[in-house]
Amino acid sequence: MARLGQTEGLTDVQREILATVRTFVDKEILPYATDLEHKDEFPEAIVEGMKQMGLFGLMIDEEYGGLGESLLTYALVVEEIARGWMSVSGIINTHFIVAYLLRQHGTSEQKQHFLPRMATGEIRGAFSMSEPGCGSDVAAIKTRAVRDGDDWVLDGQKMWITNGLRSAVVATLVKTDTGEESVYRNMTAFLLEKTPGASQSGGITIPGHIEKMGYKGVESTEMILADHRVPGTAVLGGEAGVGRGFYQMMDGIEVGRVNVAARGCGVAQRAFELGVRYAQQREAFGKPIAQHQAIQFKLAEMATKVEAIHGMMVRAARVKDSGERNDLEAGMAKYLAAEFCKEVVEDSFRIHGGFGYSIEYEIERLYREAPMLLIGEGTAEIQKMIIGRRLLEEYALKR
Repeated sequence: MARLGQTEGLTDVQREILATVRTFVDKEILPYATDLEHKDEFPEAIVEGMKQMGLFGLMIDEEYGGLGESLLTYALVVEEIARGWMSVSGIINTHFIVAYLLRQHGTSEQKQHFLPRMATGEIRGAFSMSEPGCGSDVAAIKTRAVRDGDDWVLDGQKMWITNGLRSAVVATLVKTDTGEESVYRNMTAFLLEKTPGASQSGGITIPGHIEKMGYKGVESTEMILADHRVPGTAVLGGEAGVGRGFYQMMDGIEVGRVNVAARGCGVAQRAFELGVRYAQQREAFGKPIAQHQAIQFKLAEMATKVEAIHGMMVRAARVKDSGERNDLEAGMAKYLAAEFCKEVVEDSFRIHGGFGYSIEYEIERLYREAPMLLIGEGTAEIQKMIIGRRLLEEYALKR
């Protein structure tokens, strides 16, 4: 076991889970990731392996067939998987945001309907807030749901949905007219069911997946809603959930930001592993480049950043597990993990020299994957706004 990225205070069960996942990553993900990524091919065999290990039920309560593990366990599993291939961690991230939303805000009927099948991986979840005309500005969403008797009719267009095609349920935030002055109290989250793999499904259209510079293999799609009719039971939390969608989704986003931080930790750790290995193999001026002080400085900086972001990620997960809000900790962890991951990957890329630019070397893939973390689950600028506001709340002057 490598010295970096260690976590104190884990149970025997947590250590066993992480050891199993690391072995799976080393044997079943790393040898195939670059080839699948270059082909932009969905990793069916890898996903099947994760289903067999029970990873799709990792955070789902045991009464619904899951493992009932903590956010910390999940984050550490994501870190391991992202170390192998970040796209694979994306497949389970949105799935678990939906599972978390159901656990925290769903009705008992919604939990019984979805969670047992989600725990086995029979069905997968997706999460939808963004739209073509707005990203971080959630208040500007235009997709609407209008009451029609006991039903709701949804119209609009959503964007950047991971698992958009293969998912069976999409937690979707839309505008609803509840008569409240605050725009945030006029938003409702719906659990939209559709046929996995189908581009058309009862008023839901999933166009072809969006071509990306990185984060390949897992699909990112749009979702078009045209007179899509759902019953009132599709509202997350039932009738009590009408107008509560923004607050429910923000609760889920805190889980998602811990996930993104964990991805940054995993990618950075892999970039360090590749850099330190190559530095000891490559010779220049008569000795391995690892013996040159300039390279040792880079390695020292890279390792320190890997260690720092791992600690922040663990802290954010533990705060959420304690039952407290972790918007401050998750925002800090996500912000710094994304920034440091980019820097560690670039330093590893520099250590590789010209070979880093070749698609034959794994670092080329990581170099294209890292930028997604800078914008996923809220840009760095949004994280700093959240952090700044929360700090001012915590340190408000007493007058």
